[in-house]
Amino acid sequence: MAIPPTLPTSFVPPSASAAVSAYRSSVLGFLAYLILGIVFILAIGVFLYGRLLASEYLSKETALREAEAAIDPATVESFVRLRDRLASGETLLNGHTAFSGFFASLEKLLPETVRFSSLHLSTDATGVSKIEGVGSAKSFNALAAASTAFAGDGRIKDAIFSNINIDKEGSVSFILSATIDPKLVVFSP
Repeated sequence: MAIPPTLPTSFVPPSASAAVSAYRSSVLGFLAYLILGIVFILAIGVFLYGRLLASEYLSKETALREAEAAIDPATVESFVRLRDRLASGETLLNGHTAFSGFFASLEKLLPETVRFSSLHLSTDATGVSKIEGVGSAKSFNALAAASTAFAGDGRIKDAIFSNINIDKEGSVSFILSATIDPKLVVFSP
C-alpha cells in the first residue's frame, strides 16, 4: 500500500535556520517592493512636474512675445531721450559750484564783531575754490577768535590773515586769503 501524500516522509522536524532564512527573504522582498514603489511614485512626480514646468514656460514665453509686440518704438525712444536728458542734468548739477554752503559756514564761524567789506570767491580750472577778502574786526581778540574758528572747523583751509592794522578806535583791519574745502561749495539739492 502506498503512503498518502499528506503524511510526511520524515518525522524529523525542519531546522530553525530554514525558518529564519524564509523570514529574511520575505522581509527583504517587502523592502524591495516598498523601495520600488517609492521610486515609481517619485518618477511619476518628476515626470508630471516636468510637464508642468514646460507648460508654464510656454505660457510665459507667449506672454513675453505679446508684451514685446505691444511696445511702441516711439515711446521707447522718448524714454531714452528723457533718460539722456536726466543724466546730463545730473552731470551739470554735480559739477555746479554753489557758495551758499560756504556762506552758511562763514556765518556760523565768524564772531559778530568781524565783518568783510569786500569778498572775492573764485574757482580755478582744477576745481579748487579760493577766498580773498578785506575786512575789519572790533578787536584783535575777535580776529584771533575767527582764526581759531577757521582752524578748528577745517573746511576753510590755509587761512592767512595779513596786512593787520589797528586804527585809532582799536578796530583791526585785515586781508584774508584761504582755500575752501570742495565739499563746502558743491551743489546739493
